[in-house]
Amino acid sequence: MTLQKARLNGVDLAYRIDGEAEKPWLILSNSIATDHGVWAPQIEALARSFRVVRYDTRGHGASSAPPGPYGFGDLAGDVVALMDHLGIAQSTFVGISLGGMTALGLALDHPNRFDRFVCADARADAPDAYKQIWPPNIDTARAKGMAALVEPTLQRWFSEGFRADPSSHQVLSDAATMISRTSVEGYAGCANALMSLDFLPRLHTISVPSLFIVGEHDPAAPVAVMKDMSATTPGSSFTVIENAAHLANLEQPDAFNAALLGWLEA
Repeated sequence: MTLQKARLNGVDLAYRIDGEAEKPWLILSNSIATDHGVWAPQIEALARSFRVVRYDTRGHGASSAPPGPYGFGDLAGDVVALMDHLGIAQSTFVGISLGGMTALGLALDHPNRFDRFVCADARADAPDAYKQIWPPNIDTARAKGMAALVEPTLQRWFSEGFRADPSSHQVLSDAATMISRTSVEGYAGCANALMSLDFLPRLHTISVPSLFIVGEHDPAAPVAVMKDMSATTPGSSFTVIENAAHLANLEQPDAFNAALLGWLEA
């Protein structure tokens, strides 16, 4: 299906659907400074078993960017509104980075709408060192445009070995394009949501079956942090993707797909 838009919560939310109508629903949520294209390596495998909805988080991709700041209540509310628009009573939800945090918010505040969720390469809190990342990035984006954030962002998203490998050129190029075309207002709005992140004290109340996935070398959501998140979340599973940093689904797509589908189909 081609990219479509729906006016929801004051946002023109862009989305795309893959897979057959009779399959169970699965929704994919992107990281900050990407769009639904971040899930390209997963679509062929997922669409065999699911009807997959990819959407551009508000302020990203082809979705509109209302004035910020945004909060996770806004981001989760957009997902629920999109589900209502599409007639989805219940779905599996998979998010990476910002999308993984959105997954936590949905599991906490809208548990009846989801049968399972996957939180990949994401935090549940915003300690001071994490909060301090975002104001300088916002200032840079406002002063110089998103292109100025491409190189430092790629350094955090992908391991040094991956960035040095000539065979990674297309993945890095595609990621750079997504970063540079992100709305500055959308980036700033979602960065403010990240600075307000405070789900950690509530993880023990989550009742939805969950999987936590993390790249072995993720600097933003380290293995130890995500392992503790999983340990706090009742009945959750935990998987580490070797030789991957923050966007593990792009750096090691085969291993990520195997971990994801292995859990979803178990």
